[in-house]
Amino acid sequence: MFIKPAFRLVRDGTSYKFMNGRFAGLIVSAVLSIASVILFFHPGLNLGIDFKGGIVMEVRTPGPADLATIRGGLLSAGLHEPGVQRFGAPDQVAIHLEAQPTEAGTEQVVNTVRTTLEKVAPGTKVQRTDAVGASVSAELFQDGMLALGLSLLMILAYIWFRFEWQFAVGAVVTLLLDVTKAIGFLALTRFDFDLVMVGAILTIIGYSTNDKVVVYDRMRENLRKYKTMPLRELIDLSINETLNRTLGTSMTVFLAALPLALFGGSGLSGFAWVMLFGIVVGTSSSIFIAAPILLFLGEKRLRRDAQAPVAKPIPAR
Repeated sequence: MFIKPAFRLVRDGTSYKFMNGRFAGLIVSAVLSIASVILFFHPGLNLGIDFKGGIVMEVRTPGPADLATIRGGLLSAGLHEPGVQRFGAPDQVAIHLEAQPTEAGTEQVVNTVRTTLEKVAPGTKVQRTDAVGASVSAELFQDGMLALGLSLLMILAYIWFRFEWQFAVGAVVTLLLDVTKAIGFLALTRFDFDLVMVGAILTIIGYSTNDKVVVYDRMRENLRKYKTMPLRELIDLSINETLNRTLGTSMTVFLAALPLALFGGSGLSGFAWVMLFGIVVGTSSSIFIAAPILLFLGEKRLRRDAQAPVAKPIPAR
């Protein structure tokens, strides 16, 4: 005997007419995706050292860091365009150094930074140092983009195999729109786009796909159960029947990622903020993007049998 949950995000038996807002949902999504593409080209993504090469050092100063003094000292030491920014506490500083035009090796550049910090902020401690060469960064960028492309192709094949082709096209188009919005979010927030962010986007794709498959499963069941129900009403019914599950899962993952975004530090906060954004986008796109696309593609085909005229029996002679 199952006990009915004491708390539900929405009441049972809802009958929201989601498809009434299908045009608004598609228009808003298209506008946001176009804006994201524009942001991708200008100002563009803030590539991390994984993809453009260079050195990142995280240091802790004895007191609140004077960023201008640190940057001036690095410039005076002959380092090309050092990036200095505070993260977390006032005494935590991240130093970004692109590949230097000189022939100085990584170890020599790191030693120069250490010496300079000891002069301008005595007592500074280096907590982490990461370095990536230019050739390695180019290869990592290609591999990262290849991983994103292959994931979308595999999802297309999986959903096409499991459902009708209208479901597969709707899911992949929606995922592409989700990915463009995530890239626009990265361009807008200026988080470093590195392998961690590629992992975040792949996680968003996986989460969004899972959410859409759950809704699609219910639609397929209802297509068999309600033979004559118009597809528009059937999609609304299916979304309402899975609404508690969809919102409950999204809320759980959102609350799990929120502490990482707030207290995860420089290593995890960017990943978590992209995840939070992706959860909101992926959940809403299952309802307002994937479902309307399925309605437009399948209204004539998925209900072909129901709409076909019934042949009249020929009287016997």
